[in-house]
Amino acid sequence: MAKSKFYVVWEGKKPGVYTSWADCQAQVNGYKDAKYKSYESRAEAEAAFKGGWKGNWGQGKSSSTSKGTGSSKFAGRTSAAEDQEEIIYDSISVDVGTRGNPGPVEYKGVDTQTGEILFYVGPVENGTNNLGEFIAIVHGLAYLKKLGSSKTIYSDSRTALAWIRNKKPATTLVRNESTRKIWEMTDRAVEWLQNNKYDNKILKWNTEKWGEIKADFGRK
Repeated sequence: MAKSKFYVVWEGKKPGVYTSWADCQAQVNGYKDAKYKSYESRAEAEAAFKGGWKGNWGQGKSSSTSKGTGSSKFAGRTSAAEDQEEIIYDSISVDVGTRGNPGPVEYKGVDTQTGEILFYVGPVENGTNNLGEFIAIVHGLAYLKKLGSSKTIYSDSRTALAWIRNKKPATTLVRNESTRKIWEMTDRAVEWLQNNKYDNKILKWNTEKWGEIKADFGRK
């Protein structure tokens, strides 16, 4: 059984403590400079809500929406986000939903600011969470390249970010008829990475500081 989480919304449509990501997401989607975070217990969440966002969200420093994509020195590179105080809302976020590992995999990319779904794929049988994350990031890169956009991409998977840097996954998933589809998608993603350049930053979403990623499937 999945462990329950509690979600604090300090700044959103209706601030408060929520017991599901769906309810939290309804308060922050489309709300500029929304501030929210997940906690493991109700007591922690209630205390954090009463304490205010300055002492909990963003480690007490002020935060605001960032509309830019950052310095070009990060272009085409992945990075951690633990040192980022501000969410780059002019971005897209990707995430994966799985049922079993391996098992059916689906993924989506959403507008980080509004939560609008930009692309959705799946379910694909007998994939893994990490492969799904890897493919989702590459899908996001290809999607943005077609638009001529250098927007940032967020993922909450460290493993997938490492695979993107290496331009190939390091997975133990066997290749057989049951995994044929996910491997076809993986091979296409690897080929795209090896044959395309991009200026987009690919960043690790800081779940502890910012709450669940906007593309989250709510299956935790």
